[in-house]
Amino acid sequence: MPEAARRDRVFLVVVDDSAERHTALRYACLRAKHGGGRVALLRVIEPEGTVEWAGVGAMLQEERREDAEKLLSALAAEVQEITGGLPILLIREGDPRDALLTLLEEDPRLSILILASASNGGGPGPLITALTGRYAPRLRVPLTIVPGNLDDRELDRVT
Repeated sequence: MPEAARRDRVFLVVVDDSAERHTALRYACLRAKHGGGRVALLRVIEPEGTVEWAGVGAMLQEERREDAEKLLSALAAEVQEITGGLPILLIREGDPRDALLTLLEEDPRLSILILASASNGGGPGPLITALTGRYAPRLRVPLTIVPGNLDDRELDRVT
């Protein structure tokens, strides 16, 4: 693979609150480090339920955005430590599945989507289910599903 193409690859990780997030993130970082490329982190802020007063709703949404920025900033340091490069940080609002699909359609930099399966045997999770089923035709990049129960040593071995 030409060096420019390796450098231009962007591995997208959805930053949710699952235990498997660490596995997907580490896998993406190791792929970027060993094979060339960058990591992009997507945090989707889901809409707040019905709020009586618009000012309260706006304040809650702003707090959620600040929390997302803090989380991505902390994870960016982890990405930089592993890969030596800064990640692309992305924040979207809305339904996670819809926000992800829209981002993939709009951002040509993104090359590969990395998700980790549930490690507790509780099923593949809603994003994997949607993206390997009904919404699969909307994917414009390859989807890599990493077993969520891999530890760091095993991730080092497979990347």
